[in-house]
Amino acid sequence: MPKGEGKVVAQNKKAYHDYFIEETYEAGIVLQGTEIKSIRAGKVNLKDSYARIQNGEAVLFGMHISPYEQGNRYNHDPLRTRKLLLHKREINKLIGETKEAGFALVPLKLYLKNGFCKVLVGLAKGKKNYDKREALKQKEAKREIERAFRDRQKM
Repeated sequence: MPKGEGKVVAQNKKAYHDYFIEETYEAGIVLQGTEIKSIRAGKVNLKDSYARIQNGEAVLFGMHISPYEQGNRYNHDPLRTRKLLLHKREINKLIGETKEAGFALVPLKLYLKNGFCKVLVGLAKGKKNYDKREALKQKEAKREIERAFRDRQKM
């Protein structure tokens, strides 16, 4: 199964607008208690989250997983830092890449694959404002071409 396939629970669409995604990595995530139940219910937000390499481990910051309704005292802190599970060679490669200026680790989507929760992490380089405007222009032009083609097919 290729990277990023499975039941998608949450996506970070803003990441594609704000960054050029150079490479993607599939990572497992260490969860506590009722977090997986909240994820399966779709109560996850990746909007302001980011990843970093600390002490030879990949760590995810700012991912919000809402507390589980039936979880009473076993509930978790919604914004706690979570460890990502990557191979050592991938972590070493990411250490070298993120030391370069302008590169960041951004979670792109969270999905369930074979019963396990996975995060697709992208090695990203920030876009400038003119890059964002150019991307929007290209997207709009592509939409216009599709619309014209569809209208032509109906005739």
